[in-house]
Amino acid sequence: MRSFCRCAQWSRHAALFPSPPTRPRNCLDFADRCALKASFLGPPYLRSFHSSTFSAAPSGFDYKIAAAFSGKANVFDHNKHHFLFDSETGHGSYGEAALAKRGRKIPSGQDSFFAGPIGDYEARSVAFAVADGVGGYKDSGIDSADFAHGICRYMKEAASTRKAEKKTKTKAVELLQEGYDQLCSDPQIKGGGSTACIGVAKSDGSLDVANLGDSGFVHLRMNAVSFYSEPQTHAFNTPFQLSTVPPKILAQIKNFGGAAPFCDMPADASLSSHRMHHGDVLVFATDGVWDNLTSQEVLDVVSSTMTHSGAWTAPDGHAVQVSPTIPYLTAETLSKEGHGMLPLQTRLAIEVVRKAKDASVNVKRDGPFARAVQQVYPQERWHGGKIDDICVLVVVAIDRSSG
Repeated sequence: MRSFCRCAQWSRHAALFPSPPTRPRNCLDFADRCALKASFLGPPYLRSFHSSTFSAAPSGFDYKIAAAFSGKANVFDHNKHHFLFDSETGHGSYGEAALAKRGRKIPSGQDSFFAGPIGDYEARSVAFAVADGVGGYKDSGIDSADFAHGICRYMKEAASTRKAEKKTKTKAVELLQEGYDQLCSDPQIKGGGSTACIGVAKSDGSLDVANLGDSGFVHLRMNAVSFYSEPQTHAFNTPFQLSTVPPKILAQIKNFGGAAPFCDMPADASLSSHRMHHGDVLVFATDGVWDNLTSQEVLDVVSSTMTHSGAWTAPDGHAVQVSPTIPYLTAETLSKEGHGMLPLQTRLAIEVVRKAKDASVNVKRDGPFARAVQQVYPQERWHGGKIDDICVLVVVAIDRSSG
């Protein structure tokens, strides 16, 4: 969570954080079992790990997506606080089924996320995003969590209702604009603001991203950072933000003075285009991650999980390669097959949240936010992590022709 004004004040919050839970059984052993099973059943086993509602295609990409989250005042429960998306329908299931009930918010504080298919026009293309509600509206009785959850809901609706007659392919900034327009027309959203980082990944392997504010993403390939986004800020701790300012706040500013909240537009977002390769990993996250972990530290977490699961291998010390078992390791049905294992994308999201949560409550280790405060405001003597809501969305690219 950030502030909408330049005179942001920081305060530390007590947070409960348990010792890391016992991890699943040895992933290397499981990966070996996957490889052994694949060797008996042959390539069709790897290609047909789920049924498809889309038209068959000999080549192209599938995107395996999962999210994990933790509100800043909550204990992170790796058994409950995650969400797995179905790459075919865009629907998903929470670690805790009760959270999926209509009208009940996930316990992610002012952070939110979404993922889903892009209408009928771009079969197998998907959109996904994270958003972080900004502070500063609470004193006026407005919860920016409603804004963050609302912008994600409307962006997902904009993607799913994309019409086939559109002559140009969907752009991330278009969905951001449509979602924002719908949010501004929603009488239930009284005001608030949010950052947003949205991606559109197409079946041909192209990726389009619009990032507004200080949420962001990293594109990881073969144990290396291929790209990382830069935050957009007006001033220290004051990110670019979409917002709707209630008349009450505007009247108070007019009568008593003070700085008006920032109100950036979707067109102000930083745009980038990328090419996905088989086995690439995207990590989209709110500032609860980036204030506590560098992109290299996120790579270390992802690389460790990919290597221990057998998804990335380095045979005989050679260059890192993508394992032929990765389609099976990312299958959404994996957790239902009696192995006691979560799909790879879910494990990646959980591990990044776990690492960021741990760093946020570590008073002895200075993270990126602490180092930035020390440079800008050395008199603050800020040390340690920065406690905040944390939301992580992970995408693993699978080339269907690789099997």
